[in-house]
Amino acid sequence: MNNSEIVTLKKEKKVSFLAQLGLMMQWQLRRMTESLPLLIVLQIMLALATVGGYGLLVGDTDRVSELYLATGASTTSLITIGLVLVPQLLSRSRMEGSLDWLKTLPVAREIFLISDLLIWSVIALPGLMISLIAGSLRFGVAITPTLWLIPTMLLVSLTSASVGYALTLILAPTVAQLASQILVFVILLFTPISFSAERMPEWAQFIHEWLPLESMADAMRFALLPENFNMTIRSWIVLVVWGIIAIIAAELSLQRRD
Repeated sequence: MNNSEIVTLKKEKKVSFLAQLGLMMQWQLRRMTESLPLLIVLQIMLALATVGGYGLLVGDTDRVSELYLATGASTTSLITIGLVLVPQLLSRSRMEGSLDWLKTLPVAREIFLISDLLIWSVIALPGLMISLIAGSLRFGVAITPTLWLIPTMLLVSLTSASVGYALTLILAPTVAQLASQILVFVILLFTPISFSAERMPEWAQFIHEWLPLESMADAMRFALLPENFNMTIRSWIVLVVWGIIAIIAAELSLQRRD
């Protein structure tokens, strides 16, 4: 076999992988046709509620608080998709048996996982855009996105979706649904996303230093308003490590036989 034949085989293998990935994404999107409009409406409501609701609760705000509120809504939207909606819908797939049927298809588990994560990242885009617009208008903040925004958004979205994915496959479906509902309150009320971590007790600050949620918020703030916020090396390391661990855990959970 000469070099040209080897190159041809590699190209065919690459096309085959991309073709399977594309078909799997199409199939998953068609399954979500009925729920997709509702998911978009839910994101819009969440973005408006986060911006408007927090604004009403806080009342008169200083400039720093307005910057946190304006950028926190977009992070909340991305995280909620991965940690709340993914477990809810994936648990339903487990209970109705469609996930078990998918595992019987002659498709690599990696393709199934990647297609799902990419779809959820795309679904999160409307909520991200609405929250940025709403936050900018409500608090008069001029958002100046950097080139880091797209990779940061993908990293945050993929990490949260992977954590939600692994959580759902490890736990029983009903337990995973309850856990996702608890996470809603944790994300909205007890995570320094729309407010500074300095407002929390020292023990809570220490915990969030090693959980990915605060690092996700730091990354998004830095990507949206680099002149106002910094992103430390530790936060990047925490976020990347959690992303790697979450993807590996989701892959291993998907490989597991029930």
